This record gives sequence, structure tokens and C-alpha cells, in this order.
Amino acid sequence: GLTCDNLLAAEVVTSDGSVLHASESTHEDLFWALRGGGGNFGVVTSFEFRLHPIGPTVLGGMMLYPVEQAPEVLRFYRQLSAEASDDLTAFAVLMTLPGGPRAVAIAVAWFGEPTAGEAVLAPLRAFGAPIADMVGPLPYLQLQQLFDAAAPHGLSRYWKSGYFPQLSDGLLDVLVDGAAGLSPLSAVLFFQMHGAATRVAPGATAFAARRDQWDIDILTQWTDPADSDAHVAWTRTFWNALVPFSEGVYVNHLDGDEAVARVRSAYGTNYDRLAAIKARYDPDNLFRHNNNIPPA
Repeated sequence: GLTCDNLLAAEVVTSDGSVLHASESTHEDLFWALRGGGGNFGVVTSFEFRLHPIGPTVLGGMMLYPVEQAPEVLRFYRQLSAEASDDLTAFAVLMTLPGGPRAVAIAVAWFGEPTAGEAVLAPLRAFGAPIADMVGPLPYLQLQQLFDAAAPHGLSRYWKSGYFPQLSDGLLDVLVDGAAGLSPLSAVLFFQMHGAATRVAPGATAFAARRDQWDIDILTQWTDPADSDAHVAWTRTFWNALVPFSEGVYVNHLDGDEAVARVRSAYGTNYDRLAAIKARYDPDNLFRHNNNIPPA
């Protein structure tokens, strides 16, 4: 499940300097808000988490395909991710390979028994005509670093993001057409929300987005500050074509120029409760340089 679903307790310094222990039994309202409410309520100085055994070796990696196959690859990805068990996570990426052509990737991670994982991933290995099959056993730490090279330090970045309850043919066609204009360092990323994260009630924590869906990001990156206006304008135009398909947004993927209404959409029915808790623990909105929830 989500990291916030595995938080057991936190030590928090609030706006008046108080040091509070928040858990299911102490400052329960603050604990509820911390699990998905961002940095609106104080400075967390320590976390206590529920841990899960994993690795050290898992089955995962990427399948790379030429961008000309993107319509078919993304439809296959739709089926693969929709049928995935809790042990399988699948991402998709439209991108430009370092020093090379544009491509589409399906990245997977299997956390169950390895032999069973090979059977589950057999249809992926058999699909299409990949440029490269890079799926295999690898250290869990290496899996976490899979896309590090695509986001080096020092680039300018701008992005737009939203939740999409379905990967309809119409949406995929808009994405493929829009991605034809990707600059060399930019990408379109598909993150799947499924499994344990969707079996928690929307009101159980501040994080309300608990249905099966996809988080799609247009991540634009460039090196020359003189190109900023062009990249921002391109990203916004691309995003505007996706808006009719989108419902809500992942709060950590909001960009800096989002309106208050979009922050509200990230929390859905939990927003008013969060605003009331904000008024209790930070009535003057000291912690406001964030995806802000003003005190009610």
C-alpha cells in the first residue's frame, strides 16, 4: 500500500512550538491529517513506520519499444495493468532515449515468488517487437534507481499531472499525438494506482484517491533558461487536451501555479475536514509554502 497507510506514529512540531506525538491514540485528528495532507500542519521530526520484508532481489525492469508502436504498446499496457495482482506494478513511459530516438517503455516490478512472476510476465515478453528486454532479477535498490539517469540535477522542469479513471482509446490517441512533440529530455509517465492502496476507505486517511486509476504526468525538462516560456506553453497546451479525460490529481504532483480549486480536488471529500484541522494546529497558516490548505 501507500507509505502513508503504513505510518504508525509521528513526532510533530506545530506552529506554536509544541512537540506532539500523533498516532491512532494521541492527537488522532493530526495523525489522520498527516497521512496524505502534506506539510500543512507542522514539521515532522520523526516517523514510525510499519515495515514489510522485500528483496533483496526482485523481478523487474523495462521493455523498450520504438515510438511507432506506441498506440499498440499503450493498449497492451492498459490490459496488463488492469489485470495486475497486488504483486505486480506496471508503469509506462513515452520518452526520448539518451542520445537516441523516441521510444515507449513498459516498466514492471514483481514482488511475489520469482517463478510465478516469470509466468505472469510471459505475455509482456512475447508482445510486440521490443528494442530491448531489460526485465530480470535485480536488487531492489537498483529497481528504485531505474529512471534516475532521466532526471539529472540542474535541469529546468515544469509538469502537469492528473488522475485518469480509464485509459480510453481516445485518451491514448491524444497522448500519443501530444508526445510527438516531446523535447529530448521530456517524458509522459503513467503511474498505476491499484491493489492495497485502493482497499482503504477514502475517509480513513487524508488521502482520498482510493479507486483503481492512473496518474499521468507530462514532465518537461530543458537545459537553456531562454527556452522556458516555450516549454511551459507546450506543456500547458498538451495538458489542456487531456483535461476532459481527467478526474482529480495526486497532491504531490501538483505544480507551483495550480489554483486553490485544484488543491481542493486533490483531497476531494476530505478537504473540509483538513481545513478544520489546519485551523486547530496552524491557525495563522505559518506552513503555507506548499500545496496549501488554508485554515477554515
